[in-house]
Amino acid sequence: MIQELSVQDFAIISNLNIEFKDGMTVLTGETGAGKSIIIDAMGLLVGGRGSSDFIRDGTEKCRVEGSFYVKDRPGLVEYLSEKGVEMSDDLLIIQREIYRTGRNNCRINGQLVNTKMLREIGHQLVDIHGQNEHQELMHASQHLNLLDSFAQGDFHSLLKKYQKHYTAFKELETKVKKFHANEKEYVQRMDMLKFQFEEIETANLIKGEEEALLEERKKLVSFQQITDALKNTYNCIEGDESHALDSVAQAMNEMSSIEDLDPVYKEASELIQTSYYSLQEALASVTTLTDSLELDESRLSDVESRLDTIRQLKRKYGETVEKVLAYYNSISDELSLSVFGGMDVEKFENQLQEEKRLLDELSQKLTKERKKVAKQLEKAILLELKELFMENTIFEVMFMEQPSLGEYGIDKVEFYISTNLGEELKPLVKVASGGELSRVMLAIKTIFSQSQEITSIVFDEVDTGVSGRVAQAIAEKIHQIGTNSQVLCITHLPQVAAIADTQYFIKKDIKNNRTETTVRELKQEERVDEIARMLSGAEITPLTLEHANELLSMAHKK
Repeated sequence: MIQELSVQDFAIISNLNIEFKDGMTVLTGETGAGKSIIIDAMGLLVGGRGSSDFIRDGTEKCRVEGSFYVKDRPGLVEYLSEKGVEMSDDLLIIQREIYRTGRNNCRINGQLVNTKMLREIGHQLVDIHGQNEHQELMHASQHLNLLDSFAQGDFHSLLKKYQKHYTAFKELETKVKKFHANEKEYVQRMDMLKFQFEEIETANLIKGEEEALLEERKKLVSFQQITDALKNTYNCIEGDESHALDSVAQAMNEMSSIEDLDPVYKEASELIQTSYYSLQEALASVTTLTDSLELDESRLSDVESRLDTIRQLKRKYGETVEKVLAYYNSISDELSLSVFGGMDVEKFENQLQEEKRLLDELSQKLTKERKKVAKQLEKAILLELKELFMENTIFEVMFMEQPSLGEYGIDKVEFYISTNLGEELKPLVKVASGGELSRVMLAIKTIFSQSQEITSIVFDEVDTGVSGRVAQAIAEKIHQIGTNSQVLCITHLPQVAAIADTQYFIKKDIKNNRTETTVRELKQEERVDEIARMLSGAEITPLTLEHANELLSMAHKK
C-alpha cells in the first residue's frame, strides 16, 4: 500500500504531503480544485509519461515522492533484489524529478533506475483507472490474461509447462529457419573455419617459440662474424706473431723476483699474476668456442621457414602468437558447438516436430481448462453485475483460434456483452457505455483485486454518469474492493464519499496571486458538511445535513 505521497511544484501544487491509510480513501472537492492532478502525480511516480508541462510556472523542476509498504510481496522483493535495489523494513521509497531541460531522474530506495524499470515496478504497486482508461477491458488482447488470472488449481502449472515447451520450440524453430535461410553462407563459413582450424593446428604453435627462433637465427646469420672474432682473439693472445701470454708470464717472473722487497712491488706482482691466469682461462674458453663452431646451413633454412610460417599466421589471425592461439580456441569452440554440421539439422528438425506435437496436445488441454474457467468467470461477473443493477446483462467469454500457436496457446479470447434484453452479444469494447463500462470494470476488479495482488487501486471519477441506487451499489462495490486492496477514489458522488473509511478534502486557494492546491483529512463533523455540499451544491440546508448524516450512518452500518 502507498503510505505517503509528497508533491512539489507540480502543476498548481506548490507543496503537498498526504498520508494514506488502509481500506477505502476518497478525495473530494470542487471541480478544478486539483483532485485529478494528485492522481496525475501518482501516475508519474509509478512510471507514467513525464513532461515539462507538469512543472509549476516559475520553477525549474517538479518532484514527486511516495513510500510504499510491500510486506508479503515476495515476488516483488525478489525482482527488486535481482535489479540491485536494497530493501529494509518492507518499505519502498520512489522518487521522480522532471526538469525543464528534459532531464528525468528516477530513484528507488536511493538507486537510480530508468523509466522502464519504474513502470515495471509501478505496475505491481498501483492500478490507476480513469474515466476512459479501463486499460484491460478496453484492449481485447488483455482479456486472455484476465481469464487466466482467474483460474485456480493446476491450470497455472499446465500453462508453465506449455510455455517451457513453447520456448524450446521457438529456439529450435529459429535455429532451423536460420540454417535453411543461410545454408549456403553457413556452409561456406564452416569450410573456412575448418581450413583455418587445420592450418593453425598443423603449425603446432608454441608460446615463446618465436623469440627463441629469432635468437637462434641471429646466431646462425652471424656465423662468419663469430668465427673471425674468436680466431682474431686467439691470435692476439697466443698467435704466431703475438706472444701476449708469454710476455705477461715474463713480466710476472720479473715482478716475482722483487716482490719481497716492498709491499708495493708485491701488490703489483699479484695483479700481474691474476691477469696471467685470467688470460689463460680466456684463451681456453676461446679455443673451446672455436672448436664447437659448426655451420649448419640446413638448420638456418629450417629456422627461416618456421619463422615465415609464424609470420603468415600472425598476418592472418593475430598480431602475436598468443592472439593466433586465442583465435584458434574461439573457432574451435564454434566448430564444436555447431548444430548444423552433418546430420545435426535433421536431428533438430525431428526434435522440432516432436515439440510441435507436444505443444498441440498441451494447447488443447489449456483450451479445455480455459473453457471451464470461462464458465466460472461468467457466473461470477454476472453475480457482481446483478448487485450493480445490471441483472439483464448477458456476459460471455468468446473463444477463437489464432492462426498459429502463441506463448499462451492457440486461444484468442474476447469478452462479449449484451446489457439490454433482446440485444445480441457484441464485443465489450464496442458496446458498453461509460456508466456500464465502469460497472463492468468494478465487477471484474471485485473478482480480481485479491488474486492480482495490486498494492493500491486508484479510481479517478469512474462513477461519473450514474446516480441513485446504482451510485449506492457502486459505492459498496468500491468499498468491497478496499477490503482486499487499498483503494483511493476521486468522486463527486455523496454515496461513494460516505462509505469511505477516510475522506480528504481538496481545495484551491489564492496565495500571493498564485493558485495553490491544499489537502486535509476531514473529521467526522466536517465530513457531514462536505457530503451535504456534494448533495445540494453551494447552499447547505438542515435537510441536506440530515441526509448527509443519514448517508454516513447507513455506510457505517454496512
